[in-house]
Amino acid sequence: MARFSPQPLSFQFDPIMIAMRVLAAAVGGVLFAAAGVAAAGNFASDRQVDFFAKGTHQFYVWCGSGGDYVATIQGSNAEDAQMKLYSAAKASGKTTCWPVWQGRLSG
Repeated sequence: MARFSPQPLSFQFDPIMIAMRVLAAAVGGVLFAAAGVAAAGNFASDRQVDFFAKGTHQFYVWCGSGGDYVATIQGSNAEDAQMKLYSAAKASGKTTCWPVWQGRLSG
């Protein structure tokens, strides 16, 4: 009859090893999150520059009554372009529409 020692099983539940595994997972999670924040920060700063730049801006025009569409318009910045597009939509009878900025088109 074979006998097995309980030593290997008890080694797996060592409190110090559990703490080390949790610490390693936490450090890995923090590093992963920091990398994501750094990448998002670069993306956000480019979009902020585009928002305030002169040029052609693209908008998704959301209409409460349906009939959403995508439009582009020139403006000194995104806010100026948005208000031009909003005024044009109102003048054409689309009173429930609001342009949502998508970005500045290059070129």
